[in-house]
Amino acid sequence: MVQKTDSTADTPSPRPAWKDRAVERSTKAARLRAEQRVERFLDAAQAIIAEKGSTDFTVQEVVDRSRQSLRSFYQHFDGKHELLLALFEDALRRSTEQIRAAAGGRADPMDRLKVAVELLFELSRPDPAAQRPLFTDFAPQLLVSHPAEVKSAHAPLLALFTELLEQIEAAGRLRAGVKPRRAAALVMQTVMFIAHGAPVDEDANPITADELWEFCSTGFAATA
Repeated sequence: MVQKTDSTADTPSPRPAWKDRAVERSTKAARLRAEQRVERFLDAAQAIIAEKGSTDFTVQEVVDRSRQSLRSFYQHFDGKHELLLALFEDALRRSTEQIRAAAGGRADPMDRLKVAVELLFELSRPDPAAQRPLFTDFAPQLLVSHPAEVKSAHAPLLALFTELLEQIEAAGRLRAGVKPRRAAALVMQTVMFIAHGAPVDEDANPITADELWEFCSTGFAATA
């Protein structure tokens, strides 16, 4: 005679929903605290950079200014480089939002890109009064030592310029064979390189944003 077995005996009971809610609540609280600590470190570093006009500071200075511990710092950053990278990415994100807002005020897609090019040029130019050492000092060094990190940091800006060129393409005003994303990368790199290098012509006249736009637009704009 075959003895019946209870097929549910080895079946694990479902996880109580309250456990999932408790873990999720705890995780959210921990994440919020971590984000607040990170923001305090970033704010402290930014304040020091503004005071010194350079990125020449120590981790201990940031820790002291933030009134947090060194142990807490290294829980979130592996060193000064990663802190500077976070500041650089944040600055680029804010610049992208600024450019998007300015370009969004124009109805014509070509005008939107023109505004974006000119504003990126102005934001990228060395300006002692503006004190932007993250762009004038740190970014060039980062480009040589960590090109992959530079690419990642510029991703939001590249996405914006690609979007603007796609709008020009949709309006039928992009030159045949031009790919929006590749053109966006070429325009961005041209603008930032010229801005960082502050090149001058043979008459020692600085290149202007209008001249730069004229040069770039001939590369992608469809002829009438």
